[in-house]
Amino acid sequence: MAEQTLSMTSEWDKTFPASDRVEHGKTEFRTRYGFMLAADVYVPRDRSRAGEDGTLPAIALCGPFGAVKEQCAGLYAQTLAERGFLTIAFDPSFTGESSGEPRYMASPDINTEDFQAAVDYLSCREDVDAERIGILGICGWGGLALNAAALDTRVRATVASTMYDMTRVNANGYFDAEDSEEARHAKRVALNAQRLADYEAGTYALGGGVVDPLPEDAPFYVRDYFDYYKTPRGYHERSLNSNGGWNVIGCMSFMNQPILRYSNEIRSAALVMHGDAAHSFYFGKEAFEHLMEGNPVPENKELLVIPGATHTDLYDGGEKGAIPWDKLEGFFAQYLA
Repeated sequence: MAEQTLSMTSEWDKTFPASDRVEHGKTEFRTRYGFMLAADVYVPRDRSRAGEDGTLPAIALCGPFGAVKEQCAGLYAQTLAERGFLTIAFDPSFTGESSGEPRYMASPDINTEDFQAAVDYLSCREDVDAERIGILGICGWGGLALNAAALDTRVRATVASTMYDMTRVNANGYFDAEDSEEARHAKRVALNAQRLADYEAGTYALGGGVVDPLPEDAPFYVRDYFDYYKTPRGYHERSLNSNGGWNVIGCMSFMNQPILRYSNEIRSAALVMHGDAAHSFYFGKEAFEHLMEGNPVPENKELLVIPGATHTDLYDGGEKGAIPWDKLEGFFAQYLA
């Protein structure tokens, strides 16, 4: 199978400092659709979690939706590697250093496949135990991680952190304020008009990332995003949210795809963690409720509510140190044992 070679930066260009407790490298792997995904690999220097054959438990990480691997996913990956897990943080198809044309498109199917392709890659590494693989998704990738876990029985443990259900927010708007046939019809009319405009222009109009400058009347969740994506705390030159955003029509297909439909059939372990001060808390809370509805293995499912944490507090801890690292380590240690 012919594979393209990606162009990836060799310098450390993350939004967090490098750790001397892990070995960092770059890699690429293919999806079943032929895209090549770029990833950072973090290998722990502490091999205490290695099995008798020397292989390690591994975790694939992605998110937030519109971010790149040099932001939150990389921070999670490096920190969990410090705690003994081999980890990869990857850029989804069409974004960051990964392949996919046109740029800045999203798809519930292709992006779920991105996670499964990461499991393929990890399973075939000689230093990974294929029976001890987990995934972790942040923000919109939390919902996609649950969708991947519902489909992929190789995944032993899944974490959805400060999650969005991208199908719900695209179909219903924020806080379900546009949950009506009339509102969805108006969206479809506008999106299809944009498709024609893009086709005639031969380019795809961008929807815009996080608004900048910040309006005085911006709602809290917009301010929360601005404080991360538009400041030195989290800005990255390849991040969609930090810059021009997705294509206007980039997330169109999410409107008709309820990705969490069969999440209540996930038999492997799952942890949904969310701050109760996050605008997105309703996504995590209700996703967990559905996860538990008639689930054949409810005993390995957990909702972790973090008091006072906003949405982006679980990106990098914020000023509160909000990310429960010990809990994450314990969860993966238990279910990737």
